[in-house]
Order: sequence, then structure tokens, then C-alpha cells
Amino acid sequence: MTRINYRPDELIPYINWIYFHHTWNTPPATPEAAQLRDEATHLLLRLQPYLTIRAAVDILPAYSDGDDIILLKTTTCPCGCHQPIRRPIRLPMLRQQHPGSDGHCLCLSDYIRPLVATPRDHIGIFATTVHLHPQQHLPTDEYTTMLLQTSMDRLAEAAAERLHQQVRTTIWGYAPDENLTIPQLHKEHFQGIRPAVGYPCLPDISINRIIDTILDLKSIGITLTTSAMMQPHASVSGLMISLPQARYFSIGQIDQTQLEDYARRRNMSTEEIKRYIPCC
Repeated sequence: MTRINYRPDELIPYINWIYFHHTWNTPPATPEAAQLRDEATHLLLRLQPYLTIRAAVDILPAYSDGDDIILLKTTTCPCGCHQPIRRPIRLPMLRQQHPGSDGHCLCLSDYIRPLVATPRDHIGIFATTVHLHPQQHLPTDEYTTMLLQTSMDRLAEAAAERLHQQVRTTIWGYAPDENLTIPQLHKEHFQGIRPAVGYPCLPDISINRIIDTILDLKSIGITLTTSAMMQPHASVSGLMISLPQARYFSIGQIDQTQLEDYARRRNMSTEEIKRYIPCC
């Protein structure tokens, strides 16, 4: 397990402003967009003493079992002998219902080797968060409040970008010679993928509960709501997969058969799982 604290000035260069402008419905290549970026940057730097940015990542041995990924988490034996044991944690995934352009119905478990394969695969489980400490002089007008929230959201994503870079080059170290510019990072020229919870290939928000059992999210200041959303809002969680051929995809609409199968694998009812998956 690795935990890292960042400063805003470290991460501002990693912000992908494209998504920031999408939130504001502002075309990036305009004077208005440039002014918006400047105001967001100055606000983050001004509030730097009050912003805490934390990240956690664990690199775990893993193997695939059908549409599930099995993680092997090392813990201490509960019998009191203090011997380390590997506890399997099942991470159910969803599969596309309709083939993509390559003719395959993809599932994230496809990017992890099965148990019988060698060498053993690994997978990264991560979370990042940005917390604003209460202080008296923060403007409360609607514009500044929205500017701050959207900037903090981008800062959490920037923390994930920087963390992933460190994972590839040093923490996991599967791409130690990587030497990419930040624009190249934003274009995802690196090896592997970083699917976040709630994104099209990992749509089930309740996966955050499994991530919590692995990372202990409260240790970096994240709590989960009853609907498995992360608080603070400026938080990101997900997986890091190293396979060079891995790519992003959209699960799309799932049918009743897969819904029932997935609910069984999650040990949940179909009605409960529908609360967490927008593609039901």
C-alpha cells in the first residue's frame, strides 16, 4: 500500500482543462476560456494552504475467473500467529452486450490472465481526493463556489494522472523508462489504462465498497454515502491495468440475463444493483 500527499502547485500542470471547459460549456480556444483557466489556477494557488490532496494505491496479484477479477490481498492471519496470508477478494465486472469495432464483447477481466497462466498478473487499486479545510475568508458567491468545485474536481483527476505516472515508472515500475510530456499523458500515450469507477467500462458505483475494503478510504479522508458515492465530491477511484493492449470501452445497455448474473456475483438483488448501474 502506498499513500502520497500532493500540493496543488505540483498538480496544476497535470490538469486536463478540456474536461473543465466541458463542464463550463466553454470552447477551450477562446479568450473567455483562457480567463477562466487563469481564475481557476489563481484560486487554487490562493487556497493552497487550505487544500489537502491525498492518494492511495495498492498493487495486488490478480487473476481472472470468467467475468470476475480475483485480487489477492495480503493480511495477517486472524488466528494470532501474525503470519501473512493472501485473502482473495472477488471483483465482479460487466461485459458488453454488443460487439465493438473489433467484433468482441469486452470485459475488464479480459485484460487479466487466468489463474493457470504464468507469470501471475497484477492490478492497481487507487483513489485520490481533494479536501478543503474550513476557513473564514472563502467567497460564497455562486460563481466562485462553482469555480472552486469544478477546479477541485479537476485537481482530483490530476492527482490520479500523477499517481498513475508514478505507479508505471516506480511504484509498480512496469514502464520504468517512460518519458512522456503532460500533453502525451492527456492523450493516453502510456502503457495500460486507468478505468475510474462510474466510467463507461466500470459503471457500477457500488464497486467503491470493495475498493474501500482494500484501501481503507477513510485513511485518506474519503467516506462513502449510503449510495456508495465518495465524499468529498472531488474524489476519484478505480483500477490500473498494465496490459499494453488494454483499451477503454463502453459496457452499454445490459440485458436482464446479465443483470441477474451480475447481481448474483455481487451478492445483491437485481433491484438493489439497479440503483448503482446506469446501464440497467
